[in-house]
Amino acid sequence: MLQTFHELNSSLPWLFPALSILFGAIIGSFLNVCILRVPRGESVVTPGSHCACGAPIAWHDNIPILSWILLRGRARCCGRRFSIRYPAIEALTATLFGACWFLYPPAQALCGMVFLSCLVCATFIDLDHMVIPNGLTFGLAASGVLLSILVPQLHGEASGIYVVDALRSGLSSVLGVLVGSGLVLWIALAAEAILKKEAMGFGDVKFVGAMGAFIGWQGTVTAIFGGAVIGTLWFALAFPISRLLNKRPETIMKAETPEGQPTELCFGAQVPYGPMLAIAGALHFLVLHTYVDAYFNQIAVLFATR
Repeated sequence: MLQTFHELNSSLPWLFPALSILFGAIIGSFLNVCILRVPRGESVVTPGSHCACGAPIAWHDNIPILSWILLRGRARCCGRRFSIRYPAIEALTATLFGACWFLYPPAQALCGMVFLSCLVCATFIDLDHMVIPNGLTFGLAASGVLLSILVPQLHGEASGIYVVDALRSGLSSVLGVLVGSGLVLWIALAAEAILKKEAMGFGDVKFVGAMGAFIGWQGTVTAIFGGAVIGTLWFALAFPISRLLNKRPETIMKAETPEGQPTELCFGAQVPYGPMLAIAGALHFLVLHTYVDAYFNQIAVLFATR
């Protein structure tokens, strides 16, 4: 089977990257369902996709990205508008899946696809409802630990002895959960003591810990401080623009748009910290992990030589 895979990959080098992007668009369509239904406690399987008017959506009107373009963002049955966020999430997921395939070997790429899918889902649920469901967080943590054992290369373990590599990778994953959640908890408690009010929700504590199962403790450090930088940049842009538009920043507590459509975000709205953490965590996994690991290794060498 592996030989067939390598032969196909050699003769048709574009095939698997194209399939990964297509697969990402399909998963993105499913994530749209999860983002809307999971916070409501609804099944993500039944009923099938349907319009706000209640009419079921035919399969040919539910093709990721393409259907939205062909229908010009409107439902065929009643002409109601579909949010542009639907194809945007599908395109985002497709791009992330393609990046995973280009940047990693197949097994690690598949692990990355699971990780990034959870981040996308958590990001938009948090934007809409200011909460990250426990089921999603715990599922992210559990899948991270399990995949770390099955694919030790996820944490850079490649000695050639599977049992040893799996044990080390699993321990790295668990350590990522503990350090990530513990570090955020202490930061949250310190900020609360200084500001005399809650500065960070406990959901963010669990979320960073869950990310640590995939990206290790080094990745959680990147997520925490990188998320702070991203959040600072966001608000540095948001407040001047909101003043120009004469809009007062307000907090989005839950999705309240008509017919269950996703909340349309604008620069005048405050956003929770979860999306910033997710963006930083994704950047670490895709781009920054090599530099961050090298940085911490250098620090370890400096301390070891003293």
